Amino acid sequence: MKFILVCCLGILLSGSAFAQHQHQEVKATAPKKVSLQANGKEGLENNRLPRVVRYDLYVADTTVTFGGKPKRAIAVNGQIPMPTLTFTEGDTAEIHVHNKLKESTSLHWHGLFLPNRYDGVPYLTQMPIEPNTTHVYRFPIIQSGTHWYHSHSGLQEQIGMYGAMILNKRKEPAIPTVPVVLSEWTNMMPHEVDRRLHNANDWFAIKKGTTQSYAEAIKSGHFKTKLTNELKRMNAMDVSDVYYEAFLVNGKDQYQVPNSLKAGDKVRLRIANGGASTYFWLNYAGGKITVVANDGNDVVPVEVDRLIIAVSETYDVVVTVPENKSYEFLVTPEDRTRSASLWLGKGEKVPAQKLPKLKYFEGMKMMNEMMDMNGNMVEMEGMKMQNQVMDMNAVMYTELDDAMTGTADAHKTHGMDSHNKGPITTLNYDRLRSPVKTVLPQAPTREMEFQLTGNMNRYVWTLDNKTISEEDKILIKKGENLRIILYNNSMMRHPMHLHGHDFRVINGQGDYAPLKNVLDIMPMERDTIEFSASESGDWFFHCHILYHMMSGMGKIFSYENSAPNPEIPNPKRALRKLYADDRMFHFMAENDFASNGNDGMAMLANTRWSIGTEWRLGYTKMHGFETETHIGRYVDRMQWLMPFVGFDWRYRKMEVGKAESNIFGQKSTKDKRSLFSLGLAYTLPMLVIAQAEVYHDGNVRLQFMREDIPVSKRLRASFMVNSDKEFMGGLKFIATKYMGISAHYDSDMGFGAGLTLNY
Repeated sequence: MKFILVCCLGILLSGSAFAQHQHQEVKATAPKKVSLQANGKEGLENNRLPRVVRYDLYVADTTVTFGGKPKRAIAVNGQIPMPTLTFTEGDTAEIHVHNKLKESTSLHWHGLFLPNRYDGVPYLTQMPIEPNTTHVYRFPIIQSGTHWYHSHSGLQEQIGMYGAMILNKRKEPAIPTVPVVLSEWTNMMPHEVDRRLHNANDWFAIKKGTTQSYAEAIKSGHFKTKLTNELKRMNAMDVSDVYYEAFLVNGKDQYQVPNSLKAGDKVRLRIANGGASTYFWLNYAGGKITVVANDGNDVVPVEVDRLIIAVSETYDVVVTVPENKSYEFLVTPEDRTRSASLWLGKGEKVPAQKLPKLKYFEGMKMMNEMMDMNGNMVEMEGMKMQNQVMDMNAVMYTELDDAMTGTADAHKTHGMDSHNKGPITTLNYDRLRSPVKTVLPQAPTREMEFQLTGNMNRYVWTLDNKTISEEDKILIKKGENLRIILYNNSMMRHPMHLHGHDFRVINGQGDYAPLKNVLDIMPMERDTIEFSASESGDWFFHCHILYHMMSGMGKIFSYENSAPNPEIPNPKRALRKLYADDRMFHFMAENDFASNGNDGMAMLANTRWSIGTEWRLGYTKMHGFETETHIGRYVDRMQWLMPFVGFDWRYRKMEVGKAESNIFGQKSTKDKRSLFSLGLAYTLPMLVIAQAEVYHDGNVRLQFMREDIPVSKRLRASFMVNSDKEFMGGLKFIATKYMGISAHYDSDMGFGAGLTLNY
């Protein structure tokens, strides 16, 4: 109801002002540095008429050294993060985006209620902004709160296209405020990050020191845990998929708030997580953190010692400077590899309590209990999993005594907070309460249920085992209420974001359920959200981890009988372009230059399809050559089963009288083979690939193979055995991102050692 009244008021104010020509156009210049703004003793009351506030944003390539090396980034008006855009309720935003890149771009206004044509999703609500063109976004500001904006084109968000968007109320509280944008930086180009994730490359784990090999498992007393993990066909426990060289607060790893705060002063931090894939823990050296808003909506103030902010969430928090010193507001990524800091006050620095390293094998043990042999999450006895009552990674946090019982805010600590001298309290969604009723208007209600699904091995993320491109738009009717039940049946947490709407999170607060536009949902958790269908057009609902979204984790809500979007001249063609993201093929290759021959493979794969070629080249006629090509499609939810068609071509010249047969008594064609085949590949427990193949001459081959068995942090083992009486065993030491040192024994070619290159 509040939302409807605010919308109507905003539209009336804007419409009236336009009709009477009373709008004043103001060209705003966003500051390059964030400054603390005091709103006065009694609060800022804005009595001026609504006005048009114009920003000109110039998008261009730049070079940064956030990770210690010069790397390409994208800056807007010469800065990263992008300029903070500030408006007041009743204003009209007029934003001119000038694209100076050699590629197309776009901007999405995260959390804003606006006409669908200005939502900023290429090929869904607008066409991309092409190089050397200007696009104008113009929409009324009918809400308030802390929001942010970012590119929705490809992976541009990862390399600089994110910034704060502050919508002030007509009367703001009398407290200084600071916009705070959190982000991360990788020296690896985003497309390379995406490719490596899809190819199940564990270089990121090596860089982070989180490989969880068998040697490490034995050393820590978790051999059984590791064995069970692989029996259930799971790779190593992962917290945050990507290795980042730096984490940033307003573009710096150490950000000093430019102010004269003194003992007793309070300050409001307007925090937006602009990271592409990183969750951040927030804690403060100066004592309690008071949460006063979430996703641009006020909440009844709640005091906590720490909170985790999901990818794309915003929180407004109030903190106090207790003494005339400089206090650290610590920002720690969930994987705890590094941290960044915001400092408040002047004088002697007071650091916040650092968070200890994660206990990955403890987390792996818990995950083993949560997943059955078929890849489904199973609820543990006595655990009600919804609304973050318990953080599913809590068992890995060494500061918690008993992570398996009670709510997350009840856990005691080994080391008490230096200022609070008591148990650490952690925010969860059940503690968020709206200060006003949020009950939806009376209307027909439709219920939908979505299951969050995915496969970590192939990095495929879906809803109901379907990518965005594999399902039609979901038709909804204006005026109805939608209730959506989400169940996370994957091993990762997912921040699900709905464009253009706020939803109620059903969390036990009854009529005062909080309004949000991002729901962080953890493994095994089941949550319910609801919203009023009050718009028109097409609206994106997706996981906001950038690489999950690009792999297809989302839906499109489409209002029935909506007028054509003037920004999309050819809707069918545009939709095909949108669908191309999760249909993209990723390439990988490896070649072993060994003393006894040359072995290699190359593969193109996307969400469902795999096109792979293997080759073995001997240095003599006796060893000859062989190449096998398979084209297959994964057909099950866990992507363990792949039917394929293949072609096998080989030649060798063995000694006279050396005719061979396979284990079925069929004459071997290993000396000369040029055959088509049909087959099945299936992932067995222990991540062994079983392959059954029938050639067009009637011969049958069975094969069992596994690569990349984690022996130690950098040592990988592999083996292969088949019904043609061939076998192979090998070891590879991973030296660099693209190179390894290998040794292997092949039944046909004997022992060899050499250098392995991979891409």
